[in-house]
Amino acid sequence: MITESAAELREALPDGGALLALDLGTKTIGTATCDAGWQFATAGTTLERGKFGRDRDRLREIIEARRVKAIVLGLPRNMDGSEGPRAQASRAYARNLNAAFELPVLLWDERWSTASAERDMIGQDFSRRKRAERIDSHAAAVFLQGAIDALAGGIL
Repeated sequence: MITESAAELREALPDGGALLALDLGTKTIGTATCDAGWQFATAGTTLERGKFGRDRDRLREIIEARRVKAIVLGLPRNMDGSEGPRAQASRAYARNLNAAFELPVLLWDERWSTASAERDMIGQDFSRRKRAERIDSHAAAVFLQGAIDALAGGIL
């Protein structure tokens, strides 16, 4: 199942479960996870992106270690809500993830997640170098927190 609806994912996972968020870039994949009760998103590692087979193997390790029940994939919409080539690439990646892991995939609007993560990291006095290394995983945590708030709170 691939959906853009928190309500559909909530119906598919009535008992909750850990989620894995992915901020898909052209060179890296930022990861974040949340607890099974959908309370707190935590930034994970930033993976170097490669061919899907390599990505799949590295993601499988995280999925198995965290007992992930679904994936939240950032959908990079334009500011006006339209979709460009990056959004279409994310949709194709979602289809690959769904086929590889047979887990539900929630596509989640990631607009402003990187800016929000950068602001938070500056507020925590991260150096430029550390921000550059960790921005993608922190952005994944930002939009994952939005998704779990919608899932847990019943916001559609």
